[in-house]
Amino acid sequence: MAKVDMKIEGMYQEVLKRNPGETEFHQAVLEVLECLGPVVVKHPEYLERKIIERICEPERQIIFRVPWQDDKGIVQINRGFRVEFNSSLGPYKGGLRFHPSVYLGIIKFLGFEQIFKNSLTGLPIGGGKGGSDFDPKGKSDDEVMRFCQSFMTELYRHLGEHTDVPAGDIGVGGREIGYMFGQYKRITNRYEPGVLTGKGLTWGGSLVRTEATGYGATFFVNEMLKARNDSFEGKKCLVSGSGNVAIYTIEKIHQLGGTCIACSDSNGVIYDEKGLDLDLIKQIKEVERRRIEDYTKKHKHAKYIANGNIWDIPCQVAMPSATQNEINGKDAATLVKNGCIAVGEGANMPTTPEGVKIFLDAKIAYGPGKAANAGGVATSALEMQQNASRDSWSFEYTEKKLEDIMINIHRNCFETAEEYGAPGNYVLGANICGFIKVANAMVAHGLI
Repeated sequence: MAKVDMKIEGMYQEVLKRNPGETEFHQAVLEVLECLGPVVVKHPEYLERKIIERICEPERQIIFRVPWQDDKGIVQINRGFRVEFNSSLGPYKGGLRFHPSVYLGIIKFLGFEQIFKNSLTGLPIGGGKGGSDFDPKGKSDDEVMRFCQSFMTELYRHLGEHTDVPAGDIGVGGREIGYMFGQYKRITNRYEPGVLTGKGLTWGGSLVRTEATGYGATFFVNEMLKARNDSFEGKKCLVSGSGNVAIYTIEKIHQLGGTCIACSDSNGVIYDEKGLDLDLIKQIKEVERRRIEDYTKKHKHAKYIANGNIWDIPCQVAMPSATQNEINGKDAATLVKNGCIAVGEGANMPTTPEGVKIFLDAKIAYGPGKAANAGGVATSALEMQQNASRDSWSFEYTEKKLEDIMINIHRNCFETAEEYGAPGNYVLGANICGFIKVANAMVAHGLI
């Protein structure tokens, strides 16, 4: 192993030592560090100033108790997190996740990814992430409200449009953002729409924000296909999940000429070889909040596969849009064997390292999450722009800005991969491109 690579290996071992048990964070760090050997050869100042070591250590980690009372009057206690990871490019920006799996390692992995994702957008936003192990599923609106109010009673003191601007993530949609914004306003006696994004359209939200992550991921995959003189036209596609990201990924795939034949939720998979009925999925998931299995009540020809694996279904394009590490090495091999030519990650780190290696070795078009799903945070930053100027843009104008951002992200990743001797490797391109911008800002700001 080269001397520089040995130094980077030493940095990774130090991350493991300082952050025991945080496996998702370790995975996210390793994926970036593995790409940086040629970068530090070209920029030795990054080693001299210990940029890599500093970027792996959050600027601030906030952990707090969240007590709340359920509808039976019983006191419940959850744990809240906000990891303000890096503010070199702007205020911390990143979502809040409410899910029972949340612990510090999950939040740190997401926050670390967010640094480079936000850098790739070209917008002035730093990286952060937060959330709680609270599960909104099965809770009444009043219970969710009481939890959100308690959560914001602590978090509010760390937020501000020039400091830290959270958004939603898994388990945090318009309802939760509304309750948190209301509590922030109540405590501070200030109406500051720029302190949260993902807000309702009537009180400071942005058109396209709901669609942004799914649309953006599809725009990115479309650019990868174009780079290979191909398109979505006539392609059979799989989209895991059936939440916000998945629904609007399916919508944009259909608009671009592809056909999504399967989606999923935590209970199973819906397979409709005629093409998914998106209006029905929206009704089931967004309006009625029911399980995807109910799709077959209207479309008898569709198949519901309880506890099924969506990646066993043959396709040309796969877009994992549910959660981390949902595609393992076996799944990746199955996708490649069945003729998959492109993978675009709508979720954060949905492919295991073994899966990523299989995709890269097969030389399919593989768009990692920090590039492919950057459309969500990009449109959050556009929402911040509208709030700052007390303006409101049209759907068409905002969608065009989103598309342009995703085209630029693709171009920068593509060109960076070529510059560093790995044409077509979007993992390397995204990691290096995102890292260099943050590293240069850290060098310029001095030792802080």
